[in-house]
Amino acid sequence: MNRRQLLGTAGLSTLAAVGATAGHHEGHDHHAAHDHGHGPGHEGHLHTFFSQGYDADKGLYVVPPLPYAYDALEPAIDEQTMRIHHTKHHQGYVNGLNTALAKLANARDANDFGLIRHLSRSVSFNGGGHTLHTLFWNNMAPAGEGGQPSGNLARCIEECFGGMNKLKAHFVAAASGVEGSGWGMLGVDLVSGQLIIVQGENQQKLTTWGFVPILVCDVWEHAYYLNYQNKRKDYVNAFWGVINWLEVAKRYDAAIA
Repeated sequence: MNRRQLLGTAGLSTLAAVGATAGHHEGHDHHAAHDHGHGPGHEGHLHTFFSQGYDADKGLYVVPPLPYAYDALEPAIDEQTMRIHHTKHHQGYVNGLNTALAKLANARDANDFGLIRHLSRSVSFNGGGHTLHTLFWNNMAPAGEGGQPSGNLARCIEECFGGMNKLKAHFVAAASGVEGSGWGMLGVDLVSGQLIIVQGENQQKLTTWGFVPILVCDVWEHAYYLNYQNKRKDYVNAFWGVINWLEVAKRYDAAIA
């Protein structure tokens, strides 16, 4: 069965399965993930992904713990940048998402939708930021620990891009060339079954429906300003050296399964 046939059975649940691979990492007690009541037997389900970024008991989105220490990605990304990015910027998106959803609930109760445009945009922007950052933390690993593409992912990279060197050149150019702030993203197009690279402005613009991200690179200035200043391309090239290809491969396999 080829990729296109495999993807023929995929639907909205695919995104949940892809997110579900961003699971708990063992051996990092100082950043251990918390169990929010989702026991074994749920892998591949929607709530498995949100068990990292969502507290079901409180009914609130939360910033998931990092799967490594804040200094683990040095020298590619320094400790201070990681701390600020994870505890301040990501937390800001989570706060904005929870606030917008609470206000929408109040609007429904009051039957007052005067702020619907503003609140809907806030959900898209902050929700996109929360989801993409959750993927971002998990698609990185300390240098030398992320492996290399193999299996289905490696074959698809060869077919779609002509090899890793061409994939890297395309991804670095796309991520470096985002207008303003946003993301470089590699993902599966559910329509064609191909791997494609897209740019994302802010958290939610320029995306394409049916696109399932499996590798994302944050190119907002807060992701690289302390060390790289305005040298975005240098940062993206450094990011390439700390990609967790084992995690990316899991997301790819989930997307086509």
